[in-house]
This record gives sequence, structure tokens and C-alpha cells, in this order.
Amino acid sequence: MPHSQFAAELDRLAETAIKVGVRLQEGQDLIVTAPVVALPLVRRIAAEAYKAGAGLVTTLLNDEEVALARYRFGNDLSFDRAPFWLYEGMGKAYAGNTARMAIVGENPMLLSDEDPERVARANRANSTAYRPALEKISGFEINWSIISYPTTAWARVVFPDDQEEMAVAKLAHAIFAASRVDTNDPIAAWTAHNRKLNEKSTWLNQNNFAALHFSGPGTDLTVGLADGHHWAGGEATAKNGVTCNCNIPTEEVFTTPHAQRVEGHVRATKPLSHQGTLIENIAVRFEAGRIVAATASRGADMLNRLLDTDEGSRRLGEVALVPHSSPISQSGILFYNTLYDENAACHIALGQCYAKAFRNGTSLTQDEIAARGGNASMIHVDWMIGSAEIDIDGIRQDGRRVPVFRKGEWA
Repeated sequence: MPHSQFAAELDRLAETAIKVGVRLQEGQDLIVTAPVVALPLVRRIAAEAYKAGAGLVTTLLNDEEVALARYRFGNDLSFDRAPFWLYEGMGKAYAGNTARMAIVGENPMLLSDEDPERVARANRANSTAYRPALEKISGFEINWSIISYPTTAWARVVFPDDQEEMAVAKLAHAIFAASRVDTNDPIAAWTAHNRKLNEKSTWLNQNNFAALHFSGPGTDLTVGLADGHHWAGGEATAKNGVTCNCNIPTEEVFTTPHAQRVEGHVRATKPLSHQGTLIENIAVRFEAGRIVAATASRGADMLNRLLDTDEGSRRLGEVALVPHSSPISQSGILFYNTLYDENAACHIALGQCYAKAFRNGTSLTQDEIAARGGNASMIHVDWMIGSAEIDIDGIRQDGRRVPVFRKGEWA
């Protein structure tokens, strides 16, 4: 990709991130987190934010070599610690209506050679410390968004057979296309896309299904839906009144399963890259909403550690529908990044549910969400269960079935 084209599309991505993604309001503060190698995008986002009238833009950068230094030289006790003070501060910032922008692009296999026990301990400590901030995000109290940057380390994993420059160019092209910034008017492209996603979620909400039944190779799964669940997709309005696109890109419509009403077995259709470990061929069995058996051909130890994070980590917090014909699916690329891979196939998520996936969810308390079947957990991990061989039926309140997907496509 010529440098001039890369720069132009990066400019459009930054503008889209501020105007479509987080939709920053005049006078509103913004926290941006990113890998340090994504500075070219961070700087553009800061500029676009201030052009939009931002109050204060605060950037928090992470570095892969610093992360690895902990595993190579850190005291063993450090793996049970996390910066509580930082996350408490972020939680206070969100309580004060600060918006949130996350830029992802880290090497998905960064920790693949590290001690999985230490990785799990560090993740657990970090999840516990992050809770004050996560609650503001999962409760959709403020406008937030996630975008990505084509880093060299990420590109090497996705395109291992290409020279570095070509790998980065291919990843950049895929990111810009999926984010709809390879057009002359990304804002208009996102307006049209949001309209299509809204049509699908509106149809699902009108049907008010009691459950969804997934069937296909290795899968016979009934996902009961939470009482008062709400289907959403594309842009949504946070409690602070700002309508934003939390994920760029996005191809899904999603809602909240009932934490106690999932039955049957399901097999993953794509690998899950989690904390530097690739987990392949996941197969699980649910009883009364809880995973009671789980296997994987690779990364099984990490899968079981993930499932044992807390009481809610074996239950579902999200179910999402994505047609097999989605642009990300048709690209044929495994991104090793949930932001992209979840938009290539229907998926479910272990752990925390989202308040916005309930009717009037932004006005519900945590106790009210739990009473309706919403799950609570320190984790939220999506993994893919859709393909061109999967059928989905919606089960109405009276037991009647309505075709929703046939062979991976909307019916």
C-alpha cells in the first residue's frame, strides 16, 4: 500500500473514530489507550478530538517489551498485583462523563511462550482491579469505542508467509476495508450500515423470541434469552445520551442470554486467540446455563483457567448473529483478534452481559439485570460458533419456531 494512501486512510479512520465511533461531544474529555507502536493513529485521533471540541485528551500507552520484562524478570508476587489506582481513576473519569477510546493492535501471541499459570494470575488480578472502570463500560454509562491499528507484530501473526512490509500492507488494507474508511465518505457508509443492522435488530425485537436454537455439525444448542432482552446492533445510545458505535468494525446484532437457561452442546467454528494463547476446536456442554464439560484440541489448559475465573465465567453474557456472507468472513482472514473474528461468524460470549442489551437497560440496576437473567463476571470473552452449515430457529413464547438463519444466512 503506497504511503500516501496509507496516510489518507489513517486520517479517515481517526475522523471516523471520533465522529462515528465514540462520537465525542464538545467539551467532553477523552481517554485513549493504545500500544505505543500505534502512535501515528493516536496522534491523529487526538487532533480530531480537539477539532471536535474535546475538553482534555489523555493517552495511556502500553509496550510489549515492558510487558515481557515482567515475565522474564519480575518477582513472582507481582503476578497477583494490578494498578488499582489507575483503574479507580479511570472509573472516576467515566463517572464524570469522560469518553473512552481503545486502540488495539497488540501481538496476539505475545504471551504464548510464558508460564500459563502466571498469565492466568495476572489476568485475574487485572480483571479484579479493572472492575470499577468495567462497570461503567458494561453498564453503557458513557460513550466508548474500539478501533485498531495495523502493527507489525500483529501482521506477522496474521500473514506469517509474507515479508514484513507486505504483511503490514495486507493487514492495513483489511482493517481499512472492514472499518469502511476505504471509501470517500466513511460517515455516509456507516450511516447506511447502521440502518441495515437496525432493520435486523428491529425484526428480532418484534418477534420477542424466548430462545434461539442453533443446529449444525457438533452443535445442538438452545440459548434461552433473558427476560426483557433487547436486540441491538451498530450504533446505540449510552446513559449519557450520546449515540455511538462501540465497535469499529461491526457486523453483528446481539442480545442477552438468560444465565440459567442454556442447554445442549456447541462446537467452535474458529480458533479463539486469548491472552497470547490460541485455543482450537473448543467444544462445551451446557446444563441449566452452566458449562459442565469443556474440551479443546489446543490451549485446553488456558480454556479451563478462563472458565474458572469466577462464578459467572461458565455462563453466557451475550449471543450475537452474524451472517456467513459478512465482509470479514468473506475476507478469509483469521485475525487472531476478537474485534474482527467475532464479526465473521455468529458467536457467544462467556461472562459479563451488557446493560444496553435489555429493554430500558440503561435505567436498570445491577440487581434488576441479574433478576432478569443477566450474567455478571470479571470476563467477557467471545468465541465463534457460526458457519455456512449452521441453522438457527427462533422459539416463540408459545413454542412455535421461526427460521432465523439457514446455512449461515438470514432466513
